[in-house]
Amino acid sequence: MRKTTKFIIFTAVIIILAFTSAIQCSEQTVLYQVSTLNALQEGVYDGAVSFESLAKHGDFGIGTFDGLDGEMVILNGSIYQVKADGKVYKPVATDKTPFADVVKFTPDISIHFVNGMDFAHLENKIIASLPSKNIPYAVMIKGQFSYVKTRSVKKQAKPYPRLAEAVKGQAIFEMKNIKGTIIGYVMPQNFSGINMPGLHLHFIDDTGTKGGHLLDCVTVDCRLELCSIYSLELDFPHSADFMKKDLSGDKLKELGKIEK
Repeated sequence: MRKTTKFIIFTAVIIILAFTSAIQCSEQTVLYQVSTLNALQEGVYDGAVSFESLAKHGDFGIGTFDGLDGEMVILNGSIYQVKADGKVYKPVATDKTPFADVVKFTPDISIHFVNGMDFAHLENKIIASLPSKNIPYAVMIKGQFSYVKTRSVKKQAKPYPRLAEAVKGQAIFEMKNIKGTIIGYVMPQNFSGINMPGLHLHFIDDTGTKGGHLLDCVTVDCRLELCSIYSLELDFPHSADFMKKDLSGDKLKELGKIEK
């Protein structure tokens, strides 16, 4: 009887611990998103959520700023704003974002690689490392890079142009022999319209003074970490611009040109 009782108690403890672990994992892997990518493509650039509110949902993410004023990098809870002048700024808590993706980053996959890879090979490496192609993943690549190419877009004025027009005035930045972190997401194909299927990555260097939307890179010695995401919380803007905008139609082909 005693052995049976002990076994039952032990089994119950294991089940409770497993259940608790699953709850914690679930809490750590909720992707919070402000607006939709097709809304951003159609020029919905007014800030919708403050950075004070955004910080409650995660310490890791990417996005943009009110009026499309630069590229956002959130790393370890710090928010960086890479503007079109090439400088990196720190927004105040009351500033707002029209589009962002944040998560509480807790990696469940970690891979170290030392062989130099260009962006195409890096993309293949990331995709090959995914346990499934049906859920999103937060991506962090930290280390040494021999080359990094990024971009940023200048702040837009009303009436806002569509994103395809706005990025035509983008500023390009090139960096050599630099240490930093690539952060972003891999979204599944069924996220089309909500977000960008495939990779969307930004970069910030270790000094917090250089960065932007990642266009190209060559790795030297880096570690790739992936965080599986099982839940999505989507916060729609309340603005009249968003409510009245026609967001129908397939914008995926155009998006491919925007991201390059």
